[in-house]
Amino acid sequence: FLHRNLGKSGLRVSCLGLGETFSSLYQVAEQLMTIAYESGVNLFDTAEVYSGGNTLTCTFLPPACRAETERGLNRKHIIEEIVRAMTHVINQGMSMYWGTSRWSAMEIMEAYSVARQFNLIPPVCEQAEYHFFQREKVETQLPELYHKIGVGVVSWSPLACGIITGKYENGIPETSRASMKPYQWLREKIMSEDGRKQQAKLKELTHIAEKLGCTLPQLAIAWCLRNEGVSSVLLGSSNPTQLTENLGAIQVIPKMTAGIASEVDHILGNRPHSKRDFHH
Repeated sequence: FLHRNLGKSGLRVSCLGLGETFSSLYQVAEQLMTIAYESGVNLFDTAEVYSGGNTLTCTFLPPACRAETERGLNRKHIIEEIVRAMTHVINQGMSMYWGTSRWSAMEIMEAYSVARQFNLIPPVCEQAEYHFFQREKVETQLPELYHKIGVGVVSWSPLACGIITGKYENGIPETSRASMKPYQWLREKIMSEDGRKQQAKLKELTHIAEKLGCTLPQLAIAWCLRNEGVSSVLLGSSNPTQLTENLGAIQVIPKMTAGIASEVDHILGNRPHSKRDFHH
C-alpha cells in the first residue's frame, strides 16, 4: 500500500484514508474499518457529523476552544484560541498533531503566525474538498502553503458526494443519497444546468476509465492522487463492496500518465491557473 509524507510533519500516512461511512449500523461500520485496516490504511477520519454522531472512535474539541468559538469573538481571536487549545491538547498528551478542515489559506497562515509568535504548535495539515469539479484551492492555494510552512493536504469527497459514480446519469435513483430529505441541496445541484453538464463530462470520462480497465470512481480517486501535493484521499463508503472497489484505485495510479491527465483536463475544461503558470 502506498504511503506518503503528511506535509513536512514527519508523519507517514496511507495515500487512501477512510472517512465518512454512510451506515448507522455498528456491524457494517466495523466491517468497513476492518477491510480498510487490513488493506493497509492507517488514516481514519471521524467526526460527529458521520452517521448521526455515532462513531467508533471520536474527535476531541476542548471545552475552552468550543466556549470561545460560541462566544462569537472575531475570527482572529478565535484562531489564536484554537491554536492555544490545540497546543494544550498536545502538551497534555491527548494528541500528537492537529490539523484544520475547510480553512482558507489566509486562516491557516494566521494560525501559523500565531504559533510562531507565542511559541505554540501550528497545524500540520488541511482537509480540503477535491475532485474533478472542485480544483482551485488544492491546486493553486495549498501548494504555496506547503512550500512556505510545510502544511500537508488530506482531501475529501473524491466522488463529489456520489455525483462522480455515474449513478445520477439518468436522474435521481430512489435509494440514492440525493433522494433523501437532508440532501435536497445535492438533488438541486444534480438537476441544475451545471449538474447536467457535469453528467455529460462524466460520460466522456467513462471512456477513459474503460481504456484503463477501471471504473469511473477508481479513475476519479487515482486522478486526485496523481497530484503529489495530496498526502491522502479520504474515502466515504456505505458498504464493503463499494469500499473494496474504491481501494482498488491504488492499482490505477501507475496508469495515470501525463497523457491521461491531459485527456481528463481537456474533457473537464476547468484546470485552474496558478501564479506559476503566469510566470512562465
